Amino acid sequence: MATQQIDPRGPRFGAAITATLLAVSVFLLLDNSTFSLGAGVFTFVTLSFAFGAAFGVSAHPYGLIFKKFVRPSLAAPKELEDATPPRFAQAVGLFVALIGWVLQLSGVEFGFAIAAGAAFVAAFLNAAFNYCLGCQIFLGLKRLKVIR
Repeated sequence: MATQQIDPRGPRFGAAITATLLAVSVFLLLDNSTFSLGAGVFTFVTLSFAFGAAFGVSAHPYGLIFKKFVRPSLAAPKELEDATPPRFAQAVGLFVALIGWVLQLSGVEFGFAIAAGAAFVAAFLNAAFNYCLGCQIFLGLKRLKVIR
């Protein structure tokens, strides 16, 4: 079965948006007067990860923005990449965000901020250095034959 191929710059674009939102979220979550707004941003990011995990990065709103507005002004990509590892990375992001929800709802004072900070690191690495932690986890699990 052929896998969907995507422009590798698209997930990086999405990671830049995600990293920005997560940084804003952490900043807002650490101040009691803006906690609700920070929780709202974190909720949006959580739902964004869920959408990306369920439908893939090319159907994700950030992917659609990239295709419609950014990619037309770029040269064609030198090569395409399999869409499966970035989709798996979205699921990893969702998992981290859900841990934040569990922590916060369990009474851990900075549960959201801890998860948002961890997810920020991963998104920033992808956006700034083209190093996708979730993709690397996927490839490691594939090498170990845990997934196909």
